[in-house]
Amino acid sequence: MKLRLYLDTSVFSAYYDEGVTDRKSQTEQFWARRAEFELSTSALAVQELEQTSERERRAELMALVEGLTIHAITPEMKALASRYVRAEVFTPVMYNDALHVAAAVLTRQDVLLSWNFKHLVNRRRRARINEYNISVGLPAVEIVAPPEV
Repeated sequence: MKLRLYLDTSVFSAYYDEGVTDRKSQTEQFWARRAEFELSTSALAVQELEQTSERERRAELMALVEGLTIHAITPEMKALASRYVRAEVFTPVMYNDALHVAAAVLTRQDVLLSWNFKHLVNRRRRARINEYNISVGLPAVEIVAPPEV
């Protein structure tokens, strides 16, 4: 059984990020191994990628999404993201990050993959997310950067 990975927007963006060459290289290495995993993302990530101003780059980013399972954002996901904010797991400004987590949790992904160290890939945030999830009967979710899988 393949590990189920939810990719947030930062994983797609890093694939073409010339500014941070280590992250770009590690993302390319992950992408070369993508067949080892069951990959998904959400309509939120697609929407965020579609906001890329440069047309050619936007097309390249959207090509990375092709073939992945794209989860619709449901009312349940929005409600869970709002509960994360009310419980102060996330701030209101971080609502989209909370929504990515909610999408990963409610679609039963094993791992949320991200390069967002400030809001997602850090020990304190993971602990708060999983503590909240367990307290309301939801599964824990691993949140890691691409080199960790």
